[in-house]
Amino acid sequence: MKPMVWMAVAGCLLIAGCAAHDYRREGRAVTLILRKPDAHEVVLLTSLDRFSPRPAKNISGAWEVTLPATQPFRYFYRIDGVPFVPDCPLKEKDDFGSENCVFDPQL
Repeated sequence: MKPMVWMAVAGCLLIAGCAAHDYRREGRAVTLILRKPDAHEVVLLTSLDRFSPRPAKNISGAWEVTLPATQPFRYFYRIDGVPFVPDCPLKEKDDFGSENCVFDPQL
């Protein structure tokens, strides 16, 4: 394995454990799903409520939070106290030099 590939794989395993991210739309709601079975606590922080932590429910290793899907919002997770931005289709830079995922119900 090439050194850069090895470093990317190791970084993913150390920082996030290669969590998988998905979402499910249901009418005017969206359920964000983070598959991270070894996590002890997952919270979602969104622009919908000024990034106040929303605890995610652990359903067989998949952490879920349901939100209104009526307007665009930005979000990221905190996994066991560590900020985590998943691999999502749309991202934007935040004011702190990092990124947030963006959910847009029109897309």
